[in-house]
Amino acid sequence: MSSGSDIDEIEAVVIGAGAVGLACARALAMRGLDVAVLERHDAIGTEVSARNSEVIHAGIYYPAGSLRAKLCVDGRMQLNDYLLSHHIPHRHCGKLIVASDEAQLAALEDIAARARANGVDDITELTGADAMRAEPALKAVAALASPSTGILDAHAYMLALRGDTEDHGGAIAFGSALTRAEKVTGGFMLTVGDMKLKCRILINSAGLNAVAVARHIDGLDVVHVPQEYFAKGNYFTLSGKAPFSRLIYPVPEAAGLGVHLTLDMGGQARFGPDVEWITPDTADTIDYKVDAARGDRFYDAIRRYWPALKDGALQPAYAGVRPKIHSAHEAAADFVISGPETHGLDGLVNLFGIESPGLTSSLAIADMVAQKVHA
Repeated sequence: MSSGSDIDEIEAVVIGAGAVGLACARALAMRGLDVAVLERHDAIGTEVSARNSEVIHAGIYYPAGSLRAKLCVDGRMQLNDYLLSHHIPHRHCGKLIVASDEAQLAALEDIAARARANGVDDITELTGADAMRAEPALKAVAALASPSTGILDAHAYMLALRGDTEDHGGAIAFGSALTRAEKVTGGFMLTVGDMKLKCRILINSAGLNAVAVARHIDGLDVVHVPQEYFAKGNYFTLSGKAPFSRLIYPVPEAAGLGVHLTLDMGGQARFGPDVEWITPDTADTIDYKVDAARGDRFYDAIRRYWPALKDGALQPAYAGVRPKIHSAHEAAADFVISGPETHGLDGLVNLFGIESPGLTSSLAIADMVAQKVHA
């Protein structure tokens, strides 16, 4: 990009080089558009995309007809094909959703019904005895088995998306924070530091900063910009080997899926995330440090489904933050993919509240974005 009075022009700009932003850039580039990704950090996927459970979600939990349900199911199918074709490390280890007492049985039945309504047709109900035969260390009165759930190497996935984008002529500009965007004839005028860039299509996939970016778009009515909230999720790793071959999830809790057990590609077990609502001044001031004392609460939660967890077995690992668009006291919000049909600005798509299952849904989200801008 040029500085001073020079103005560069490009067909499409994507803000944010996380998994969803890279998938959007790839989709546009593969449709023949000249694409640039503006990333304020010096590497791809350093925030939401780098600090999660790296799970391939089946599409079980989300309300029928919601974007989260549809895009997760569609995205999972696309993602599975993509992982295979690009030789990206992944494993369909499956998942058990566990009711640890009879009071949770009704919730488990509701989850099964919701999964089937979303098109997840391979989920099966297990008795407690069946579940404990499958995973002998488990304690359960009943469980749901989801063979479509798996894990992936999220960074390898993002590297592949970046490679596809660049192979089709796209580029990523690191250290490039958008400071202003203005709706002008034929598109948008962007200010990035002391540089100007005009584009016809603008995709705001800034994750934790998506709301802040939208507030810097002159011409966008603020009624189309939601309030932002941040929910921190802390993870703890297990010292030693976990006696489970599948992911183990409790019945979901408010704002999250409970303190679940996931496995990384090396077989290391980790627990989390919990839900810690935080109020940073900006996304840049988020403290990602894990308070070791929070682990005390993990033991009781985990022992409901794994009674043999030993004292002192958990070590602080890492934390991530979910970009929420609902508060702690409100029902979970759906994905918001706000295009011209909503806000009236041709060429603009804002993506708000793209948390889990955003990683699984990323390719399907990218297709929807491309359709909204008629790419």
